Amino acid sequence: MTVYERVGGQQFFDRLAAEFYRGVRTDPVLLALYPNPADLVSAEQKLAKFLAQYWGGPTTYSDERGHPRLRMRHAPYAIDEAMRDRWLMHMNAALDAVTCEDISPAAPHGNALSPELVGEMRDYFVRAADHLRNV
Repeated sequence: MTVYERVGGQQFFDRLAAEFYRGVRTDPVLLALYPNPADLVSAEQKLAKFLAQYWGGPTTYSDERGHPRLRMRHAPYAIDEAMRDRWLMHMNAALDAVTCEDISPAAPHGNALSPELVGEMRDYFVRAADHLRNV
């Protein structure tokens, strides 16, 4: 069973991206990275699709945008260690928020995700954030 299936599907990743961007909207440092900070809807949708695909869901992200090429897509933005840390702070807060709420009746073990699965996701987020640093 994929992580996508284990968390209950796209709904989990939509919620995770929404929670992440809730934090970004209040963070002037990260918000400055976005060309149109007043409209983060597209960025939120892209993140949800990317994460769903990465964790075994449909290939919608690649179908719409091609190969993720995360490092290339983020290269125009100066991402230093402090920005990496802020990104991780918001992503971890988002993961905490969605793993504590009613996600989906389809998720195994009721709606609670195993600590191992949450740890696996946190580990990926650290690796991804480190990979995108370019300053």
